[in-house]
Amino acid sequence: MGYLSPETPRARIADEFRIIKRPLLVNVNGRSSPSMERANLIMVTSSLPGEGKTFVSVNLAISLAMELDKTVLLVDADVSRPSVLNRLGLPPSPGLLDILIDPSLQVSNVLMRTNIEKLTILPSGKANGRATELLASDAMDRLLEELATRYSDRIVVFDAPPLLPSTESRVLATYMGQVVVVVEADRTPQKSLNQALATIESCPVVLPLLNKISRSEVGAYYGYYGPI
Repeated sequence: MGYLSPETPRARIADEFRIIKRPLLVNVNGRSSPSMERANLIMVTSSLPGEGKTFVSVNLAISLAMELDKTVLLVDADVSRPSVLNRLGLPPSPGLLDILIDPSLQVSNVLMRTNIEKLTILPSGKANGRATELLASDAMDRLLEELATRYSDRIVVFDAPPLLPSTESRVLATYMGQVVVVVEADRTPQKSLNQALATIESCPVVLPLLNKISRSEVGAYYGYYGPI
């Protein structure tokens, strides 16, 4: 399905995500100027559906988990149309929205471990018609504070809904230190992208990522190493 694997560290997709994650890690490690709050909370979104934001979220999380000194929590925050578990062949499970509804439910009880040692998943949980309000609640703010600060080496990657057809991503963006906006090459209208970026203009760091291009600059030089 095109996802990278720790068992193939020199695959082209692995090298592409090494390039993508490096500026994010600079901010997480506090080496940017000025340093930012919650830089370890990274939201991946897009303007419109179908641009590849879940593909990017999963691969980014796996790539970050390959760092020697980081652990990663991948949150399926596309609460209206969650797809992370389905992409990974996992059954539906309680998760984010259930925690926000039931204060007695512990985060540790719904986290899903993976066969990648330093990668854990928080599912979206049971669908709820008031998802936007739940994500904007004090309970969500407390949860994110816990996720961001409990472990000093943790990076939290959120697979969020597209910005234009939903309100959930706009709420989530207010909590984030960094936002990655996936743009589908030769398909996403510039007007749509501009509108989407305007909804998150208050975010400290917004990084566009061009996806589904016909020829990658990485690919042009990839033959220097070749696959291993």
